[in-house]
Amino acid sequence: MIKFEHSIFALPFAYIGVLLSNNYNLKIFVLVTIAMISARSVAMALNRIIDYKTDKLNPRTQGRELPIGKVQLKEAWVFTIFSFIVFEISAYLLNPLAFKLSFVALFFLITYSYTKRFTWLCHIYLGATDAIAPLGGFVGAVGYLDINIFYLALFVAFWIGGFDILYALQDLTFDLKNGVHSIPVKFGPNLARVFAALFHLVAFIFLLLTIYMYKLNYFAYIGAFLVLCLLIIEHLLVDPKDLKKINIAFFNINSYISIVLVIVFLLGRFIND
Repeated sequence: MIKFEHSIFALPFAYIGVLLSNNYNLKIFVLVTIAMISARSVAMALNRIIDYKTDKLNPRTQGRELPIGKVQLKEAWVFTIFSFIVFEISAYLLNPLAFKLSFVALFFLITYSYTKRFTWLCHIYLGATDAIAPLGGFVGAVGYLDINIFYLALFVAFWIGGFDILYALQDLTFDLKNGVHSIPVKFGPNLARVFAALFHLVAFIFLLLTIYMYKLNYFAYIGAFLVLCLLIIEHLLVDPKDLKKINIAFFNINSYISIVLVIVFLLGRFIND
């Protein structure tokens, strides 16, 4: 029900947050990793539990573990509570502020699954939820927040929000019939693609601002333009009339973006001109 690749989008940005803090060691990286994976597990498990009845009706999600009975609701709840406890312990072991803000993070992780039931702004809320990753990595490392790390958080928010709009295209027919809210439902598939492109353009600007504010070298700028190229490819792969390549765009391309940015931020921080 919960796969490691569910963490691949957010986890690298927690590492980048740690890296940009200039305060890191093995203990911090291990605790941040545990906190991120357990938090993501809480979010994904709750998402499956909350959407259980809807998933049974949606042809795309009917084969998931809960609808087919491969995983029981009771088991899902036990897993969620266990993941919650692991998350809180890891946050507590990092520092006091990380522990206090962990409850704010949990609020977003728990509530984002409900937003599509009443607002087409659900994509923005999901983006804001995933934007906690770099903030959490930074706070976990140093115990305070720096204004500049919010540029990276805003990149994540608009990047995630943009591809979540594209991902929602495949459920357009079901969502229209069942009262599920999204930008494709509100504005139609063509305008939804425009919204997604604008989101990704704004994300690219915030990525450049992050690199500039942290005075990273040209490797980081090269990485930013590689990300831009990958985003363009992602949009070219998504055709509202033929969504067969949506999973390639969603999982493969966005995974490449995360990995590219971890590598180039490392190079941008540690290799001198």
